[in-house]
Amino acid sequence: MRYADGFVIAVPKKNVAAYARMSKKAGKIWKKYGALEYCECVGDDLKVKFGVAFPRLAKTKPSETVVFSWIVYKSKRDRDRVNKMVMSDRAIAKMMKEPAIFDVKRMAYGGFKIIVDM
Repeated sequence: MRYADGFVIAVPKKNVAAYARMSKKAGKIWKKYGALEYCECVGDDLKVKFGVAFPRLAKTKPSETVVFSWIVYKSKRDRDRVNKMVMSDRAIAKMMKEPAIFDVKRMAYGGFKIIVDM
Protein backbone atom coordinates (compact mmCIF):
# COMPACT_ATOMS: atom_id res chain seq x y z
CA MET A 1 0.00 0.00 0.00
CA ARG A 2 1.40 3.43 -0.98
CA TYR A 3 2.25 5.75 1.89
CA ALA A 4 2.64 9.52 2.25
CA ASP A 5 4.37 11.95 4.54
CA GLY A 6 2.49 15.24 4.88
CA PHE A 7 3.63 18.65 6.11
CA VAL A 8 2.10 22.04 6.88
CA ILE A 9 4.64 24.82 7.41
CA ALA A 10 4.36 28.55 8.14
CA VAL A 11 6.92 30.30 5.93
CA PRO A 12 7.75 34.01 5.97
CA LYS A 13 6.52 35.48 2.68
CA LYS A 14 9.96 37.02 2.10
CA ASN A 15 11.45 33.48 2.20
CA VAL A 16 9.10 31.72 -0.24
CA ALA A 17 11.53 31.93 -3.19
CA ALA A 18 14.40 30.63 -1.03
CA TYR A 19 12.12 27.87 0.30
CA ALA A 20 11.24 26.86 -3.27
CA ARG A 21 14.94 26.67 -4.24
CA MET A 22 15.72 24.58 -1.15
CA SER A 23 12.77 22.24 -1.70
CA LYS A 24 13.74 21.64 -5.36
CA LYS A 25 17.14 20.43 -4.16
CA ALA A 26 15.56 18.33 -1.40
CA GLY A 27 12.98 16.87 -3.78
CA LYS A 28 15.71 15.64 -6.13
CA ILE A 29 17.38 13.90 -3.21
CA TRP A 30 14.14 12.24 -2.03
CA LYS A 31 13.42 11.07 -5.58
CA LYS A 32 17.01 9.81 -5.98
CA TYR A 33 16.45 7.45 -3.06
CA GLY A 34 13.05 6.22 -4.21
CA ALA A 35 10.24 8.67 -3.35
CA LEU A 36 7.54 8.41 -6.02
CA GLU A 37 6.24 11.98 -5.68
CA TYR A 38 7.50 15.13 -3.99
CA CYS A 39 5.15 18.11 -3.96
CA GLU A 40 5.40 21.52 -2.26
CA CYS A 41 2.52 24.01 -2.56
CA VAL A 42 2.38 27.63 -1.37
CA GLY A 43 -0.89 29.12 -0.15
CA ASP A 44 -2.92 31.01 -2.74
CA ASP A 45 -6.65 30.87 -2.00
CA LEU A 46 -6.68 30.64 1.79
CA LYS A 47 -9.74 32.69 2.76
CA VAL A 48 -12.22 29.84 3.02
CA LYS A 49 -15.86 30.16 4.09
CA PHE A 50 -16.05 26.76 5.81
CA GLY A 51 -13.80 24.56 7.88
CA VAL A 52 -10.54 25.77 9.39
CA ALA A 53 -8.40 27.87 7.08
CA PHE A 54 -4.78 26.77 6.82
CA PRO A 55 -3.39 30.09 8.14
CA ARG A 56 -5.44 29.63 11.33
CA LEU A 57 -4.36 26.01 11.61
CA ALA A 58 -0.69 26.95 11.12
CA LYS A 59 -1.06 30.05 13.33
CA THR A 60 0.59 32.23 10.70
CA LYS A 61 1.58 35.81 11.33
CA PRO A 62 0.55 38.50 8.78
CA SER A 63 4.06 38.28 7.30
CA GLU A 64 3.77 34.49 6.73
CA THR A 65 2.04 32.15 4.35
CA VAL A 66 1.36 28.40 4.44
CA VAL A 67 3.25 25.70 2.59
CA PHE A 68 1.41 22.39 2.22
CA SER A 69 3.57 19.46 1.13
CA TRP A 70 3.62 15.73 0.68
CA ILE A 71 5.95 12.93 -0.36
CA VAL A 72 4.62 9.61 -1.66
CA TYR A 73 6.38 6.27 -1.28
CA LYS A 74 5.73 2.67 -2.37
CA SER A 75 4.95 1.68 1.24
CA LYS A 76 5.57 2.67 4.84
CA ARG A 77 8.55 0.34 4.92
CA ASP A 78 9.94 2.02 1.80
CA ARG A 79 9.32 5.45 3.39
CA ASP A 80 11.45 4.41 6.35
CA ARG A 81 14.23 3.21 4.02
CA VAL A 82 14.13 6.35 1.85
CA ASN A 83 14.08 8.74 4.82
CA LYS A 84 17.02 6.94 6.44
CA MET A 85 19.05 7.39 3.26
CA VAL A 86 17.94 11.02 2.82
CA MET A 87 18.91 11.91 6.38
CA SER A 88 22.41 10.48 5.82
CA ASP A 89 22.87 12.35 2.50
CA ARG A 90 25.63 14.99 2.62
CA ALA A 91 23.61 17.56 0.66
CA ILE A 92 20.75 17.35 3.18
CA ALA A 93 23.23 17.65 6.08
CA LYS A 94 24.65 20.78 4.42
CA MET A 95 21.15 22.27 3.96
CA MET A 96 20.36 21.66 7.62
CA LYS A 97 23.40 23.74 8.64
CA GLU A 98 22.25 26.75 6.58
CA PRO A 99 20.22 29.54 8.21
CA ALA A 100 16.62 28.41 8.75
CA ILE A 101 14.07 29.56 6.17
CA PHE A 102 11.15 28.66 8.48
CA ASP A 103 10.60 27.72 12.12
CA VAL A 104 10.88 23.92 12.16
CA LYS A 105 9.33 23.82 15.65
CA ARG A 106 6.04 25.01 14.09
CA MET A 107 6.03 22.39 11.32
CA ALA A 108 3.13 19.92 11.40
CA TYR A 109 4.21 16.51 10.10
CA GLY A 110 2.86 13.01 9.92
CA GLY A 111 2.82 9.73 8.03
CA PHE A 112 -0.40 8.66 6.31
CA LYS A 113 -1.83 5.45 4.88
CA ILE A 114 -3.25 6.27 1.47
CA ILE A 115 -6.86 5.04 1.43
CA VAL A 116 -8.00 6.57 -1.90
CA ASP A 117 -5.60 6.94 -4.83
CA MET A 118 -7.18 7.81 -8.15
